Amino acid sequence: MLRRRGLASPKPSTITQIIRRHGLPVGAFGGGQIHYKRFEHPEPNDLWQMDFKGHVALRSKERLHPLTVLDDHSRFNLVLAACADERTGTVKAHLTQAFRRYGLPWRITADNGPPWGNGPRDRFTPLGVWLIDLGVAIGHSRPYHPQTQGKDERFHRSLKAEALSGPPFDDLAHAARQLERWRDVYNTERPHQALGMATPIERYRPSSRPFPETIAPFQYQDDQAEPRKVCPAGRFSFKNRTFKAPRAFRRRTIALKPTTTDGVYDLIYRTAHIASIDLRRSMDQTQPVTDVPERLSPISPV
Repeated sequence: MLRRRGLASPKPSTITQIIRRHGLPVGAFGGGQIHYKRFEHPEPNDLWQMDFKGHVALRSKERLHPLTVLDDHSRFNLVLAACADERTGTVKAHLTQAFRRYGLPWRITADNGPPWGNGPRDRFTPLGVWLIDLGVAIGHSRPYHPQTQGKDERFHRSLKAEALSGPPFDDLAHAARQLERWRDVYNTERPHQALGMATPIERYRPSSRPFPETIAPFQYQDDQAEPRKVCPAGRFSFKNRTFKAPRAFRRRTIALKPTTTDGVYDLIYRTAHIASIDLRRSMDQTQPVTDVPERLSPISPV
């Protein structure tokens, strides 16, 4: 940081003396440290990681819910929003601002809870369907495996230690100003060890995919795809049988495509695989509609 400002840096021994004089530990961590295999997407905007950093109290008696979005390749923080809640509309509004400023990523990953998931057995919500409409794939971390979102978790650790552990903010507006100051330092000034001591902004560049203000209708071009409209109750008919689609796809047009296994079909929405249907399970056409996890076997996200 000093060299970037045109200043001479002191010797490492001088820094060591300063650290020890303040009673701080020097050197690498001891034994027992867990080493995880590191993975990084090759380009900016290949993957964004998204989560809330819990919630903290404010002097105004409100609760602050910090929303964070991090680029996997560069560790660039795209969103650090002081939110009053964790609702779909709140997240959608902040993502829209980020998409207008930085363009669209190819994929966003989040955990399995709301507003981006209904648990590991029903991973599609209105927010996720909106992302699919935009051409952004939505992925989910493995349950009880926070390292899946390790970069955002590490970002949260710094955020908590440096911006959220002091005296409480007065209100949401005060929190927003302070978080934006901290975000600017994180993105533009602080060297990052995992980036070879570069700053996140030196590794990041906006996406070439602009945010569409209007979502265009989608037409299934594949001759094998059989479109079906999901009714307001969440049901659709296929091969003289009735199925129940995930709730997020009500009033939308899905399609079914045969797989290489006879009697098994993929359920797709636009270009996203949603589930699979196995018609070999029962030929009883009077059988009532069953829950999605039993009838529609969810497949792993791309």
